[in-house]
Amino acid sequence: MPIFETMEPYERSKLADAFTEIKVGAGEFIIREGDEGKELFLLQEGTAIATKTLNPGQAPEQVMEYRVGDYFGERALLKNEPRAANVVA
Repeated sequence: MPIFETMEPYERSKLADAFTEIKVGAGEFIIREGDEGKELFLLQEGTAIATKTLNPGQAPEQVMEYRVGDYFGERALLKNEPRAANVVA
């Protein structure tokens, strides 16, 4: 069950107050692998893909696809690590 469905209305409201909306165009990077992570993203419309460099010296490969309601970027926040993958709109 998605986390937002298990939250009380008041909790959802408080969380929503903390969000800032950003808009990106198709093909634009939302997250870049190796960058410092300071944000969590919740996909409100469209789709995005995650790519990761699996073999040094080769092009990044798609490892995930995100749809409306999916979130990403939490790993860097929780583990205090650089971004583990790219995410492209």
